[in-house]
Amino acid sequence: RSALAKEHVDHPRFEHRIEVLEASLAGIAWLSVRITERQLLADVAEGFDVLIVGADKWWQIQDPGWYGGDPAARDEAMARLPTLAIVARDGLEVPDEHRLEVADGGTDGVSSTRARDGAVELMTPAAGEFARRTGAWLDPERYERWIAAEPGS
Repeated sequence: RSALAKEHVDHPRFEHRIEVLEASLAGIAWLSVRITERQLLADVAEGFDVLIVGADKWWQIQDPGWYGGDPAARDEAMARLPTLAIVARDGLEVPDEHRLEVADGGTDGVSSTRARDGAVELMTPAAGEFARRTGAWLDPERYERWIAAEPGS
């Protein structure tokens, strides 16, 4: 429900983010949305075969700071990770055995933070349409007006 270190992200609302995710995945029979209270990727990925992350996330999950500053806790969590597929980007190094090549190769500058800041070109078509229609990610005041106008608000 709330991503680690992104607890402050409240626009759009949780239920709207889920609607956008479900719309983005419509037509992909093998892919679905699962909601969890877990925040550490080792916990979120429990039971999965592969965890796909960007190189920036790969470097973050190795930082003991996310584990209360305890390198042993970090090592335990990392040992629980499933097979890793890491997308190289922004010049960050990734282990060759985990490198995931992306078809178009254009991953530099791809960022969830940039998308949340309104970079519609980084969004799925469903997210971009929702953003343009409601102001979510683009204009928080317009988004709040849209929410207020929703039936049942």
